[in-house]
Amino acid sequence: MTHRTGNLLTDRPELYEARFPDPRRLAGSWAEDLLRRYGAGPEVLDLGCGTGRDAARLQAAGRRVTAADLSGTMLAHAREHHPGPVYVQADLSRFDFGRCVFDAVVCLDSSLLYCHTNEQLDGFLGSCRRTLVPGGLLVAEMRNGAYFLGRDEPPATPAVSRFTWHGTTYRSTTVLRVDRAAQLLRRTRVWTADDGSPPVEERSAWRLLLPQELRHFLTVHGFEVLALYDGPGPRTEPAWRPGAEPGHAADGDRLHLIARKPRTEPAGSPATEPAGSPATNPVSKPDTESVRESAEIPSGSRR
Repeated sequence: MTHRTGNLLTDRPELYEARFPDPRRLAGSWAEDLLRRYGAGPEVLDLGCGTGRDAARLQAAGRRVTAADLSGTMLAHAREHHPGPVYVQADLSRFDFGRCVFDAVVCLDSSLLYCHTNEQLDGFLGSCRRTLVPGGLLVAEMRNGAYFLGRDEPPATPAVSRFTWHGTTYRSTTVLRVDRAAQLLRRTRVWTADDGSPPVEERSAWRLLLPQELRHFLTVHGFEVLALYDGPGPRTEPAWRPGAEPGHAADGDRLHLIARKPRTEPAGSPATEPAGSPATNPVSKPDTESVRESAEIPSGSRR
């Protein structure tokens, strides 16, 4: 049988939301709890926003949210179904919103791990550093490389799941493989549907970062790591609940990060970016129209 390649859930965001229902907007609620706990201001940038559910949750909590993603299809869905935030297309590994700055950057559901190379990770952190106000927060949630790299290979037997949407049943067959040389978790997934449409094969990969490795990258880019832990979080079992304290271990399958840009630069410190990066822009609060105009860059999405 011939397979069509693509990403069914990214190409059809309504199926993404049917496959991953989240009526409690748990990831957005978790992020909002941390933003309040650590005293972040109202201007928030959500990177890898997907269908916009969590960005809209943050907006509903009183934040002024700019939400960015790779997929134009996802962004169109977000604008229609989760209005409120300003939605823009931008590459999370090297974005530049010009003079616009934010009080916090949020990056959920392993979106950060689409930075497969050290250069891409440097680009992500450098861009975050540029776009944050002094003292601004970086909040991220992702798979934990220590969990996957420190264990045997995932089961060779494919995992099978199903869901039904508007009378059509979709079936996925998923195989995971740990590429230790590249530090990537590779996934091959084949979707079939009982409506007669051809199967869709998608291939995805996520960087597997060790906690201390991530801490090193953050330190190199001048961030202070406030917390780095495995749970509780929105994708852990048991899941995070409002008011739950951040943990202290870092060997579970998820990793949660809270880091802060320095409130002041140390005397004589180098520029906030590695050599060759664009100069830091003067601080100004985001203007939604200028963000729209400046952010139309090819870009990346979550899961």
